[in-house]
Amino acid sequence: MKKKSTISGTFYPSDKEDLKRLIQEFTIEPPKYKSRAVIVPHAGYKYSGRLAAEGIQHLKRDAKNVFIFAPSHYERVYGCTVPEYSSFETIFGDIEINTELTKQISKLCDCNISNYAFEKEHSIEVQLPFIKAFLPSAKIVPVLYGCENFKNLCNTLEHFWNDEDNVFLISSDLSHFYPEKEAVKIDNYTAKMIEENYLNNFEQEQACGAVGICGLIEFAKKHNFSLIRIGLTNSAATTGDSSRVVGYGSWFLYEGEKNYYIKKYFSDFVVDICRKSILSGLQLGQFNIKNYDRVFDEFGASFVTLELDGILRGCIGSIIPHKPLLKDLLHNAHAAAFSDPRFPTLTLNEYNKIAIKVSLLSKPERIEFETEEELLDVLKPGIHGLIIRDGNYQSVFLPDVWEQLPDKQVFIEQLKLKAGLPKNYFSENLEAFKFTTTKI
Repeated sequence: MKKKSTISGTFYPSDKEDLKRLIQEFTIEPPKYKSRAVIVPHAGYKYSGRLAAEGIQHLKRDAKNVFIFAPSHYERVYGCTVPEYSSFETIFGDIEINTELTKQISKLCDCNISNYAFEKEHSIEVQLPFIKAFLPSAKIVPVLYGCENFKNLCNTLEHFWNDEDNVFLISSDLSHFYPEKEAVKIDNYTAKMIEENYLNNFEQEQACGAVGICGLIEFAKKHNFSLIRIGLTNSAATTGDSSRVVGYGSWFLYEGEKNYYIKKYFSDFVVDICRKSILSGLQLGQFNIKNYDRVFDEFGASFVTLELDGILRGCIGSIIPHKPLLKDLLHNAHAAAFSDPRFPTLTLNEYNKIAIKVSLLSKPERIEFETEEELLDVLKPGIHGLIIRDGNYQSVFLPDVWEQLPDKQVFIEQLKLKAGLPKNYFSENLEAFKFTTTKI
């Protein structure tokens, strides 16, 4: 039994050649990293088609099965449901359903098997022309959900993850029908939660597919994976109407830490923008970057270190992510050259000889301790950087400092002195946070 298309001509062109041209317009250079899971929007192609297409192009092209988790918009669904159909109709030909896998899901999740909720639903069908275009031999495993616990979707993803022929698509738009200024704030907050694998207080109103998004976040969190931004926009970019907008975002799953991803694929870019930021200060010119990977729009913390003939010449950084990483890098590079109070401002002659080193910081993790000995037991020399704080007193050592201070006791004593505290100081109000760095 085949599911007939119900949105052709409304969400995307009904003419095959017109749709081909549109998809060709959305086609990007092959991504640096091929992922097994993405979050993509499901509105009409003129609103979010480009973002959805870019997201789906981040999936492994040789995947055999695409699991699609999508919210039900038109029918009330308790838990989740899979269809009885054997295929879905698309302009580019039918796309087959892996019925063996839908049966497995129905047993695993105790979900319904029914076509009813799928009859008018767009959140799955809108993805199919892209899947057919970019993963032409793949079958689909469509799953609609309603009042469902996100942990059940996480467990479903976990169950099918070990088979590398399987990839996963979370179909979801973001906020709905707020004025654009408010929508941008909400969607940026949602993006930050997704990118930090942070689930606390994730509200249904932040995304129509919140259950699917939270399921993928939970999965990423369990495995220390990262969700990397592809793009973020809203309907006003197309309509010009900022009074009531819908937000759209796209992310792919990276099987590792975000900072490792940046180091592996963008080390040259990171050093280059730091160097250009410094040069703009020497030439008193403005430096704007327009074309860059959107992972640099994610909040990040960095230290930029300048060395001249192997000797420190400036070092400025951030310990807490408080702005997009791109802006953090540009600011810290400029500040290391011209605002480090330990050194005079960098000269053009020195600029031509400096080495630039960048440390990308992980999110600080609070250390629970009652004695200094307990604090020292947690620290791993050469691995952990440390932040201490007590009222207005605060200081930080990067992991590099262990090279000069390899003894834990001396390390903590010098950190206290740096904060303006006595080296034998201890208080029940003393806080400590550990972090790691990725060096470029």
